[in-house]
Amino acid sequence: MSLLKDVLERGEFGVTAEMAPPKGTDLSHLLECARAIKGRVHGVNVTDFQSAVLRVTSLVTCKLLKDEGLEPILQVTGRDRNRIAIQGELLGASVFGIENALGLTGDHTVVGDHPQAKPVFDLDSVGILQAATTLMSGKDMVGIELQGTPTFYLGACVTPRFDPMEAQILKMEKKIKAGAKFFQTQAIYDLDTMREFIEKTKHLDTKILAGIIPLKSAGMAKFMNNNVPGVFVPDELIERMKNTPKEERVEEGIKMAGELIRQLREEGLCDGVHIMAIGAEENVPRILDAAGL
Repeated sequence: MSLLKDVLERGEFGVTAEMAPPKGTDLSHLLECARAIKGRVHGVNVTDFQSAVLRVTSLVTCKLLKDEGLEPILQVTGRDRNRIAIQGELLGASVFGIENALGLTGDHTVVGDHPQAKPVFDLDSVGILQAATTLMSGKDMVGIELQGTPTFYLGACVTPRFDPMEAQILKMEKKIKAGAKFFQTQAIYDLDTMREFIEKTKHLDTKILAGIIPLKSAGMAKFMNNNVPGVFVPDELIERMKNTPKEERVEEGIKMAGELIRQLREEGLCDGVHIMAIGAEENVPRILDAAGL
């Protein structure tokens, strides 16, 4: 059974972290970061050509992490593969013993480093979840029986601060119907956002892991407020970063992330957290320390 599934279904506080494969064949830094959190997290998301940028594949990286004794979460986007390739990727993951998968629609190729690449988008996030669920029934998407059936603990993403929120909840319902058992959220920085979100989604039978991205500067916070849909960094946090000496801001951001995780856990506002260090995965152990995890 998936470790993440076991932890969340037993009602324990789940912890996942995100790691992006490198652009190249040297995975030594990623593996070093992974070893540093072994035994401290219940799952490691491996991004799938994050931001439409060429990298080592999620599947290969997941296999390496599993060999290291970690619990990988395969991310699969619909941008680069049709339904044949997506189903094949999922079957390949099962052959490697990977038991967690997260379906994403994916960013368009125009935002990445190969803007001339043709996007596919044969399946969106809901379609990927449906494909995985169909494979778990022992058949492919056209009804042909499989020789061996995969098992996955399926997840999806959600944005707790969205206008209109009803549209986001409707999509959550579709994803749950398609097979999603847990959701990892967009980055949150205030408790009120999670309080309102949990209240509006309390009728849904699913697990919620709050997204945590540590701030590195006031400029980063302002950029996210202005450019990342669904992200809201309160003014008091921006001022706190602005008033922190430059050389201490990364550490202050880690401290703030730890404080938020503690508050979320104490209030029971989520079933766990998903830590996204974004290019600074070596800081994940320090975030865990700050949160008392």
